[in-house]
Amino acid sequence: MTNKKYSAIVFDLGNVLIPVDYDILINKLNRLEECLGERFIEYYRSHYSVHRDFERGKIPEDVFIDQMLKVIDNKIDAETFLKYYSDIFTVNEEVVSLLPKLKKNYKLFLLSNTDSIHQKYGWQKYEFLKYFDKLILSHEVGAVKPEEKIYRAVEAASSLPSEEHFFIDDIREYVDAAKIIGWEAVQFTGYEALINDFHQHQII
Repeated sequence: MTNKKYSAIVFDLGNVLIPVDYDILINKLNRLEECLGERFIEYYRSHYSVHRDFERGKIPEDVFIDQMLKVIDNKIDAETFLKYYSDIFTVNEEVVSLLPKLKKNYKLFLLSNTDSIHQKYGWQKYEFLKYFDKLILSHEVGAVKPEEKIYRAVEAASSLPSEEHFFIDDIREYVDAAKIIGWEAVQFTGYEALINDFHQHQII
């Protein structure tokens, strides 16, 4: 039984469909020089506005890469950095297995704060992306969650009323922002909890 109240299911990407593990990057950098990984991630997190602007598409790739390479004293070249920076994802196969089932009854959209490097070198290869009607990506839209503009970009793609969107994200702030504009939304905490949420909303 499906609930006709919802016509579009909107998935976050990172830590919902693809878990993110920056320890992989840290460990690779540490093998080059002791504590290099910690130094990089400390800079990355303390200058998060740089990362955010890159996700918005406001900073060109080459500028971002040069800035990050300076943080690690150019211990690696740009090509190696792209691999290290993007090799941080795995696939949540349980959640991904739901996509073909949902696709039978709903439009599917991906809504992600993501930069162009992670897209091209990290997750663009994943086969499950074929199930989505459209990918709404921050670096293409010029906005990031929880900014209203990026949610409205989904509505522009779906051509559906706000209340017909059901959204799944692991970050509470982004879930709340979706609710403010009229979406139904739940915070992702794991596969079993998501199944319960779908049952409660009569989605599956």
